Amino acid sequence: MVKPATLFGRGKVEELKGLIASRDVELVVVDTALSPVQQRNLERAWDCKVIDRTGLILEIFGERAQTREGRLQVELAALGYQRSRLVRSWTHLERQRGGHGLMGGPGESQIESDRRQIDERIIRIRRELETVVRTRELHRKARKRAPYPVVALVGYTNAGKSTLFNRLTGAAVDAEDKLFATLDPTLRGVTLPSGRQIILSDTVGFISALPTTLVTAFRATLEEVLEAEIIIHVRDIAHPDNLAQRDDVHGVLHDLGLGDAVDEGRIIEAHNKIDLLGPEERGRLQNIAERETNGIPLSATTGQGCDDLLSRIDDRLAEGLQILDLCIRHSDGATLAWLYSHGEILERIDDEETCRLKVGLNAADAARYAHRGSGNNF
Repeated sequence: MVKPATLFGRGKVEELKGLIASRDVELVVVDTALSPVQQRNLERAWDCKVIDRTGLILEIFGERAQTREGRLQVELAALGYQRSRLVRSWTHLERQRGGHGLMGGPGESQIESDRRQIDERIIRIRRELETVVRTRELHRKARKRAPYPVVALVGYTNAGKSTLFNRLTGAAVDAEDKLFATLDPTLRGVTLPSGRQIILSDTVGFISALPTTLVTAFRATLEEVLEAEIIIHVRDIAHPDNLAQRDDVHGVLHDLGLGDAVDEGRIIEAHNKIDLLGPEERGRLQNIAERETNGIPLSATTGQGCDDLLSRIDDRLAEGLQILDLCIRHSDGATLAWLYSHGEILERIDDEETCRLKVGLNAADAARYAHRGSGNNF
């Protein structure tokens, strides 16, 4: 039963105290969220530093962030976490906090001063991140004019997203065997087997019970996922808890407002790390993949199955598109501009007076184009 004061019962606290003292432990990590009071009381009882799950994730994030945007997002999450724990930072002033009536002692005044400073810094960081959001929005609008569909990689931390990103794009994104190796979004162009161009986005890894404050802080980074036409869920299929990890990722996507993407099948599952499985298990996965249309067994390390993934992305993007072969005069700039803004240009061949286009349009836009072809404007 959870105890409000210490999380653990008195007997367990005493048992762990003896274990900590006998091994000269200086830091204890509790794999759950601790309230400020619980954290303070456990530190007193065990005479060492105690951090909870959120504190540990923030420590890792702080080491991994490379760009200014990443560092701002980490600092925003850390400040929100620190603000709730100011009371424990001033335990040496507790004797002075009990003022008379409505008058607080100097310890309380110091806490309020620190809280105001943190609030001011949070406001400044949010303003800076709003600028990042606006800049990303401008970039997304520019890409839509191209237009290149965005395909986003998501997955549990250390599932191999960055390794797969590097394999598909030829990039050199940091892809180490460590938690949260990627905190900053990276985008690269990829050519699919049909010749269609896409933009592939690598994103921060998810984790079970990801604190809401962290999801909020990294929303600027995760907006690429919100705008993606297809989401590739990279799963470490060799991990013994891969099914639980899958459910955790789906939970975060629901928190981001992408529940429809999960429910409507906008997600392709990349069953990564099959090179770590035995022949029998690999064969079982392959049989499942042949019966189902959503899972692609692959190895980002060896490249096995990556061509199948690109073909599946190609097929998914082509679903629902009508492919038109058109001949447009160069002087008809309005039609060319409309086709580029509403369709997907798959091929273009120019001569002196005309250009031949192979363009994919959805049903509504194909009907609009046919209507205009009969002498009407868009």
